[in-house]
Amino acid sequence: MLERYLPILQWLRVYNRSTFTSDLVAALIVTIMLIPQSLAYALLAGLPAEVGLYASILPLVAYAIFGTSRTLAVGPVAVVSLMTAAAVGNLALQGTAEYLAAATALAFISGGILILMGLMRLGILANFLSHPVISGFITASGIIIAASQLKHILGVDASGHNLLDILLALGSKLNQINLPTLVIGVTATAFLFWVRKQLKPMLINFGMGERLADIVAKAGPVLAVVATTVATWGLSLDEQGVKVVGTVPTGLPGLHLPSFDADLWQQLFVSALLISVVGFVESVSVAQTLAAKRRQRISPDQELIGLGASNVASAASGGFPVTGGFSRSVVNFDAGAETPAAGAFTAVGIAIATLVLTPLIFFLPKATLAATIIVAVLSLVDLSALKRTWDYSRSDFAAMLATIVLTLVEGVELGIIAGVGLSVLLYLYRTSKPHSAIVGRVPGTQHFRNVDRFDVETCKRVLTLRVDESLYFANARYLEDRIYDLVAKQPELEHLVLMCPAVNLIDASALESLEAINQRLQDSGVRFHLSEVKGPVMDKLKLTHFLDELTGEVFLSQYDAWQTLSKAEQAKTVAAIR
Repeated sequence: MLERYLPILQWLRVYNRSTFTSDLVAALIVTIMLIPQSLAYALLAGLPAEVGLYASILPLVAYAIFGTSRTLAVGPVAVVSLMTAAAVGNLALQGTAEYLAAATALAFISGGILILMGLMRLGILANFLSHPVISGFITASGIIIAASQLKHILGVDASGHNLLDILLALGSKLNQINLPTLVIGVTATAFLFWVRKQLKPMLINFGMGERLADIVAKAGPVLAVVATTVATWGLSLDEQGVKVVGTVPTGLPGLHLPSFDADLWQQLFVSALLISVVGFVESVSVAQTLAAKRRQRISPDQELIGLGASNVASAASGGFPVTGGFSRSVVNFDAGAETPAAGAFTAVGIAIATLVLTPLIFFLPKATLAATIIVAVLSLVDLSALKRTWDYSRSDFAAMLATIVLTLVEGVELGIIAGVGLSVLLYLYRTSKPHSAIVGRVPGTQHFRNVDRFDVETCKRVLTLRVDESLYFANARYLEDRIYDLVAKQPELEHLVLMCPAVNLIDASALESLEAINQRLQDSGVRFHLSEVKGPVMDKLKLTHFLDELTGEVFLSQYDAWQTLSKAEQAKTVAAIR
């Protein structure tokens, strides 16, 4: 039981020197990548740069203790940072103590929600968010994030909570562009795109080992940070209007409790819930993908607890909401991390950077951090998914497009609320009209197939309807109408068999519909039979009076039903001839 809630006990007992070396190398690579990202994502959330470092220390340690993924890298991520800015921006002004207190409280509330969901084993809730909706939300968020960083690239003051507001604000400030800032921003962005695509292959062609080339390529953002910081300092570009990070406090964050103001919590609760859901879905998707590559397993319920503990730890150290990041986790995986200890080692690296390196980033241009964000988030934008989804499913396309449009036009919170709602509505729509087919026997076999697709044997007095969905309140009436329509079209019908191989559930509403069908068919002179009812469903039916009142039989297989009913009809026909 203890190992279930403390996964660290499972891998720690087999930890050895080889695993330690692999984790340490992976931590070094991720630390190099995480330093500029954490600074950038803090600014994206509207917080001082050092808060990004604070949110990259204790949360990683907490996840190493409570998380189940061997390679997931927890920390600040772009989408959650944007959602934090949207949630807190409505309550306090950026740069104020109230703003930071609200962001910290948001992390704590989100952590509490995640832990509670984990204890209640609600990890399955992630399955209710359709992939097209999540893909659309992340794509739209990536576009908004990239657009929101253009103000730092141009060196102007412009803000907005949706794409239209941001573009209008930028358009009104084009005459105020700061040229040195623009040069730094454009150059850093172009360099980072080049590093992402071209540097590693080039280094390998020059004879560098693949592992070393990968480390150097991942250090691209650090190279951009160093070069632009030195240039700004050496040329005194801050005196020419280039905005820099400025003074960053040296030292580790102190531990403290977040604000427990009831009004503040009430205002932040919905945003915290949305951040929890989005962060969990993004994190568990990455964790499951990476675990599958190594034939490992993660526990979604325990992941909720691990991510919740990480957010509580972030709040305790003055940070903001965190989750598992896609790019960092892939880097961690590719770098050879074998256990969550790699995350703890990364936390040590970030802590050392917080103690030693913060005085060196005074002249770091905000344009460079903006370039880091833009390059990172544009990899999440996948507009080509619209065409793929359109080609495969028009309903999924409609949900995806609506999520993208609402997120771009109305902002991230309404976008994700609409996405969640559309996911549920899409599920209800699809299952409200379950696929069903009249089936017959494939000649010479015990198999039954759709009469519209195969050449099969049927009996005019026996009709078998196969239903390919569980029966519940949303589709119970549809099944009634379908059966009544079939019976009305076949006046000679004497037996109707409901074939249930795909029925995993019959809820109370569906049970009432089956009782109504049974009674109405009896009034019409038609016996109602069931076949291939699954064990758990049969167990539920036995608790009711339905089976006692059923006019027909429950057959173990459709072949049994066919033999019994067709032979009965044949005997009746022979008797009639005599």
